[in-house]
Amino acid sequence: MLNIGDKAPDFNLPCSDGTSVSLSQFSGHPVVLFFYPRDDTPGCTTECINFSKVKDDFEATGAVLLGISKDSLHSHTKFIDKHQLSVPLLSDENGTTCEDYGVWKEKNMYGKTYMGIERSTFLIDSNGIIYQIWRKVKVAQHVENVLNTVQSSKS
Repeated sequence: MLNIGDKAPDFNLPCSDGTSVSLSQFSGHPVVLFFYPRDDTPGCTTECINFSKVKDDFEATGAVLLGISKDSLHSHTKFIDKHQLSVPLLSDENGTTCEDYGVWKEKNMYGKTYMGIERSTFLIDSNGIIYQIWRKVKVAQHVENVLNTVQSSKS
């Protein structure tokens, strides 16, 4: 389990914009890395739309904003187009990055257990160290809380 103060695990994942993205390429910049369960589901759609709405505010602080799920690039592209999302979405189809960040968890819904992504956000500082972690995220007010933390960490 990762904790505040730990070195954030690097990754190299395909991105919805057609590039390959690694954490190390953003050295010198804070990174907001949010993991979400599935494209085009109600909570995930709301979260991605909310992050997209304030992407410029994150960028104004120098922060990079990235979303990760296990969905395919094809799924990400349809999701982005359908909701006019501006946040880059990374595809972790094999789940390695989800496991590295400890967000691949046993979940329980309606008495059935299954494995899935626990909605989580990591704020990684410009040196690649985990500055803040939000686990078991509830979508309401989450993006505002993350943005406020990023803005206050810069002052």
